[in-house]
Order: sequence, then structure tokens, then C-alpha cells
Amino acid sequence: MKFKLHNLIFVGMILGVVIGLGLHYSMATETNAAGAVVVKADQPEWIEYSVWTLDLLGPTIFMGALKMIIAPLILASIVSGVTSLPDARELGAIGWKTMAYYACTTSVAVALGLVFVLVIQPGKKEASEQVRDKRVAEIEGYREAFAEAGGDASDNNPEFVSYVRVQSGAKSSSEHTEKMAKLSGAEERSAGDIFRDDIVKPLLMNPFESISSSPVNSLGIIFFALLLGLACTFVGDAAAPVVSFFNSFNDVIMKITHWLMSISPFAVMCIMGKLVAENGPGIFETLGWYCGTVIAAILVHVIFLLLVCRFLGGVGPLELWRGLREAWMIAFTTRSSAATLPVTIANLTENLKVSPKVANFSLPLGATMNMDGTALYEGVAIIFLIQIYSGLVDVPIELGGPVTLVIFVTAVLASVGAAAVPDAGLVTMVLVASAVHLPIYYIPLIFAVDAFLDMFRTSTNVLGDSVGAIVVNRLERDKLGDAVPA
Repeated sequence: MKFKLHNLIFVGMILGVVIGLGLHYSMATETNAAGAVVVKADQPEWIEYSVWTLDLLGPTIFMGALKMIIAPLILASIVSGVTSLPDARELGAIGWKTMAYYACTTSVAVALGLVFVLVIQPGKKEASEQVRDKRVAEIEGYREAFAEAGGDASDNNPEFVSYVRVQSGAKSSSEHTEKMAKLSGAEERSAGDIFRDDIVKPLLMNPFESISSSPVNSLGIIFFALLLGLACTFVGDAAAPVVSFFNSFNDVIMKITHWLMSISPFAVMCIMGKLVAENGPGIFETLGWYCGTVIAAILVHVIFLLLVCRFLGGVGPLELWRGLREAWMIAFTTRSSAATLPVTIANLTENLKVSPKVANFSLPLGATMNMDGTALYEGVAIIFLIQIYSGLVDVPIELGGPVTLVIFVTAVLASVGAAAVPDAGLVTMVLVASAVHLPIYYIPLIFAVDAFLDMFRTSTNVLGDSVGAIVVNRLERDKLGDAVPA
């Protein structure tokens, strides 16, 4: 009996959870000063070797192999897609419809997240109140130290507020060195700096540098590929060898994708095993309501996307699941829409019969700019933190209409600049936090569950990109020569 690939991937996910739980509960733990049980840094040798092996076979080799082909795939697929269109007007039609879809669905995602977090109010639950009480005690300690040094420790003294911020930032940096370094670097830039450095400059980067950079500069590759494809179209017959090369190169990259998919069940098992082993179920004790709010909002947004796919794309939920399930499961486990991109393109063009002319353009663009799950998550996270800490000496924020509107706008814009790699949402979240003057040293509170929630938001990102390609494909069916679902 021959098992289908998606069934094997699902089995790999289950086995990974079982292996991860077994390793996690075999790890040595200790109780920290706050009374929480944490995993010790030093573990028995067999556990360290097991986790190292899972990391090597899953995140390192499999994800590395997928990321290896991202740059050539984007370049070849977009050039192939552009040159297959009859003229530049057709590219413009696909382009504006794709971008309009992205803007609408991202806005809906953020709005849903804000509604859920404002209604459920996870930051006001008992576990969150305990977190706030702990922070109040920390501030009182800073107050005593500042007063002993002869300072005015009243809340309205800017020097005391500055002292609290400096001490809190230093403490957070020492506890979360690597991630806080990323957040601090992002905080130092204005929105204009981010637009210039993360959008304009990457567009104009040397294409060879864009391909070789880590992570891959997808925006630069997309822009150059569009220019190259348009130039080939205008040159005409003289560019036929170039067009033929990229068409063949695209076919070769998709064959490599199929080879990699053959080992995906085992790789997924290793990725899940490492993730569960390092985190375990205990991370939800304090942040359970927060996780539930994010997941509930994402599920409602998924239903919205399914309805859009059915009524605007002509593809029902079951048909979509059957055609996209491999890409969805790879996205869920790898937590990278970029790494999933080769699988997404293969699923849509082969299983759901989306025209390569649409898929090769909209999917690479979506993996770079359309982040429904990330945008939703950032809005929920910032309001959750404000609900907990609002009113403290260093968080003079009142959660009302104006603040909520600023969070909505910046969450939508920040999602555009989010790299399609794990943890990118945490970095772009700094832009949203800075817009409402929330100190970034509060963001580490959600570090523990970020990897878990990243699985949901990344798979939602991929679903949103896929539905967009299906919708545009149907809207353009009269102009496309490929078989398009009616």
C-alpha cells in the first residue's frame, strides 16, 4: 500500500510531538526565583545529542535546502511568468488585483485581531494580573534605589521614569541577549528609516548581492526579475534564448522541490520534535489566554479566507485543502513562508491548476509582502501588553480609539516589511510598539510562546497568499491561456 505524501507529513508531525514531549520531560529542570519551573542549561549528554540531531536533520538540512532554492526560484518563476504574458498590460492587471487583494485581507486580519483582543481582554485575566503585580514590585524596587541615591522617585519626575526605563532595558537585555539585540536595533530606526532601508534600498540592490544575502533579499530579486522579464518582452525574438533559459530553469527548480518533498515527512518530525522538546507545554500557564485569543482570531480569519476562496476564487474548502495541504503543513512546521514557497507554487499550479503566469508572480510577492497572520498577531500582542502594563510609571498609555487606530495602521504597514523567516514578526512588532510609546523591554513577555504562535500565523500567511493567487487566477481567466477553474 502506497501512502500519500500529505498523510506521511501528518504522521511525521504527530511523531515529532511525541518525541519532543519525551525529550522535554526527560530534561533536568529547576525552580527559578519567580517560582517557575525552567529547563537547566546543562542537560544529560544523550538529551543534548538528541536535540542536536533533530536540529541538524530538520531545521538545518531540510529548511536549509528549501531556503537554498528560494532565490533562484523567485528569479526564474517571475521572469518566466512575466515573459509568458502577452503584454505589459496583462502584468499590470494581475499586479494591481494582487496588491488590492493583499491590502484588503491584511486589513481584515488586523481588524479581527483587534476585535478579539479588545473583547476577550487576555491582559486582564488573573494570570496577567499576577504578571502586572510582579512588575509593580520591580518598579517599587527601582523607586527605593532611586530615592536612596537622593533622587525624586515620584511618578511625574522624568528622571525617575528614565531611570526605570534604563534599568528595565538592561535587565531585559541580559536575560534575552540575542532577541533583545534585534529589537533594540529596530527601535533606533524611525518609520522613514525602515521604509528607506527595508523597502527602497533592497529594491535597488545588486541582483547578485540580493541572491547571495542571508536572508535572501526577496524584494530586490522580485524587482530585478520584473525588469528583466519586461525587457525580454519588449526586445522580442532576440530575447528568446533568455526566455527559454528561465523557463527551463524554472522547471528544474520545481523538480528539485519535488525531491525535497520526498524527505519532508522525516524532516517535519525532526522540526516538531526539536520545537516541542525545547518549549514543552508549560509555556501556556501564564499566556494561555493570550495564545487562545491569537488562535481564535486566526481561525476566524481562516474562515474568512475560505469564504473568499469559495465565492471569488471558485474553489471550495475541501478542494483547497486537498490541493494545498502539503504546503500548509510545511509552513506550519518550518514557520517560514519563504522556505515553503517552492512547495506552495507546486501545489497551486499542479493540484489547483492555477496558471503559472499568476502563481509565479503573486506567490513570491505574497511571501514577501502579504502577512495576514503576522499583522493580526502584532496587533493582538501590543494591545495585550498594554492591557497588562497600562498606567505604570513607564507606560503612560490609555487604550482608546486613537491608540487602537495607530496600532491598526502600523500593524498593517509593519507586516509588509516582515521578512518571510521565523521570528520576523517580533522585530517588526517594534515599529508598532514604538508608535504607541510602549517600551520594547515588555515584548520579551511573549517570547516563550512566539515559536508556537508563529506556526499558526505562518500557515495563515501561506493560505492568504494562495487564496490571493486563486482569486486573481479566476478574475483573469478570460485572458489566460491555461486551464482555469470556472
